[in-house]
Amino acid sequence: MVSIEQAQKEFDPTVVYLNTATFGLPPRTSWHALEQALTNWRGGTANPVEYDEPLGRARAAYGELVGAEPSLIAAGSQVSGFVGLVAQWLPVGGEVLVAEGEFTSVTFPFFALGHRVREVPLERLADEVRPETALVAVSAVQSADGRVADLEALRATGVRILLDTTQAAGWLPIDASQYAFTVAGGYKWLLAPRGTAFFTVQPELLNELTPINANWYAGADPWDSIYGSPLRLAPDARRFDLSPAWHSWVAAAPALELIRDVGAEALHRHATTLADQFRAEIGLDSPERPSAIVSAAADEAVPALMAAAGIVAAVRAGRLRLSFHLSTTEADVARAVDVLGGHLRD
Repeated sequence: MVSIEQAQKEFDPTVVYLNTATFGLPPRTSWHALEQALTNWRGGTANPVEYDEPLGRARAAYGELVGAEPSLIAAGSQVSGFVGLVAQWLPVGGEVLVAEGEFTSVTFPFFALGHRVREVPLERLADEVRPETALVAVSAVQSADGRVADLEALRATGVRILLDTTQAAGWLPIDASQYAFTVAGGYKWLLAPRGTAFFTVQPELLNELTPINANWYAGADPWDSIYGSPLRLAPDARRFDLSPAWHSWVAAAPALELIRDVGAEALHRHATTLADQFRAEIGLDSPERPSAIVSAAADEAVPALMAAAGIVAAVRAGRLRLSFHLSTTEADVARAVDVLGGHLRD
């Protein structure tokens, strides 16, 4: 295992970075691996076959983090492509239940295919499951404001769940084996580059999904699946793999391994403790379930104050969104409190 203090030595921010919910910072090992890969590409010595190794490492590390066997994990580039796979599989007619204001990569594929989608408040999601509800599609943590879904209540309904863990995996302990499907973008809390995403599927559903994006990399032997027939896809979830954005996976592997080695419980404790400390000192209410994301109304002075102090965060749904992760220190929290105190409210 790697301690929080050891892991923090991997980061080199030049600002008070409270924006992981938008884009995670790369650890030094990821940066160096990417630099070497780019140098090889530029010099003409890169071997594409060698890119399989970091992708395999990233898949394995992600599986350890979320409790999924690598054989049940597909790797791709974007969450929406995997959501689309599920939307294509689900018969039209059954109800898809989603949270109001949900991130559209989770909902648009179902709308686009003509599914009957019903939106309800996140807090009532479990209560609104009905006999005709075929699937609940929801983010474990809401992108706009960091609210954490009541996943235990949802699981208790027995409904099939498509869980987007993009804003969760990396700080919130997730057991992917408890959900029909999970999807996760790698470029936020998993600290990987954009162009990395994961999809998990339960074993009993593996053969029900149609690999509508079948390609050479989804083959049983990718480098022997480049030309000609017959169809020869991988027997496991790799049949849903998309041809990888090579350099993204080179940097993803060390990042996923660092997150795995620190551990979900330690990451959760670190992130939520700092977020709760910030809320308490600013005077914001605590959420029903602890979150690494803080959402607050900000007055008109905040953008200039943050720019002058070198504090980086984001605005989502008209509110300031700050996120606290592995690279965040107590000094970062103290600086943010000093600058933003008196300018934020619930």
